[in-house]
Amino acid sequence: MTPRRAGPGEAAAVADLYLRARHAAVPAIPPLVHADDDVRRWFTEVVLPEREVWVTDGGGALTALLVLDGGWLDQLYVDPARTGEGLGAALVDLAKGQRPDGLELWAFQSNGRAIAFYERHGFREVARTDGDNEERAPDVRLRWP
Repeated sequence: MTPRRAGPGEAAAVADLYLRARHAAVPAIPPLVHADDDVRRWFTEVVLPEREVWVTDGGGALTALLVLDGGWLDQLYVDPARTGEGLGAALVDLAKGQRPDGLELWAFQSNGRAIAFYERHGFREVARTDGDNEERAPDVRLRWP
């Protein structure tokens, strides 16, 4: 599956993929603090119009998503039924190609699997917080290269 830019008409499908993956990731990450409809509105009004959104698809459905916001890897989620297929790795490689001067991201400290994934892809920890985010959960800032 080749990553491609998401089109403006795909906000609902991208949001639904995000919600599916985000809900499935609990308890490794904290539950969302926003209602699903608010998340869908955020993808429609903010994310797709203002950020760089990449997706993979297969079988007529979106399978993974990547959101780049300047030098930040803002979101990376894979459909829970499709993890382990290399989709996340393909999107991280794409992000590195799009931002060869470097990338940063935040991950929840509780999500050891994600942190290990990013470290395998060359990201290194540069900071930690005690929960300076909406979820009030400790997180870690990672940077590549």
